[in-house]
Amino acid sequence: MSINRSQPHLLVLPEDDANRQIANGFILYFNNCPIQILPVAGGWRKTIEKLRNIYVSKMRKYSTCTIVLIIDFDEERTRLEYVTQQIPDDLRDRVFVLGVWSEPEKLGRDAKKSFEKIGDSLANDCANDTETMWAHELLKHNKPELLRMIASVKPFLFPA
Repeated sequence: MSINRSQPHLLVLPEDDANRQIANGFILYFNNCPIQILPVAGGWRKTIEKLRNIYVSKMRKYSTCTIVLIIDFDEERTRLEYVTQQIPDDLRDRVFVLGVWSEPEKLGRDAKKSFEKIGDSLANDCANDTETMWAHELLKHNKPELLRMIASVKPFLFPA
């Protein structure tokens, strides 16, 4: 789907291909949703760099743009705080950081699902206000950020 930049939309910036596949599964759950998956950044630090060097200016130009960074937390307790500090203050309410506590491959093995099926399950949880997949041990740390993001994107992604 082509994104209409003048309408509310969500960009997804994945760290790696596994996270891209999860995002793709999320999008496939919905029909014709205003979400665009951006090219893989190539690591969590490069995800931050791409946000700052490419997408910050676009977000400032298009106030209807929201972005989610999907990174691996690599079991680093301070990763979210570090990444959040790299987000400009004026965009903090439109940038979200989500990801697997360790890495997507471990989540796939634990859940016994493909990455796209994981994304589908995550979308189902969001659309139906459930926490089946999001409650998984490797995803539950996302809850505060997820709640913040859902409040922001629900009006245009999950209309009643």
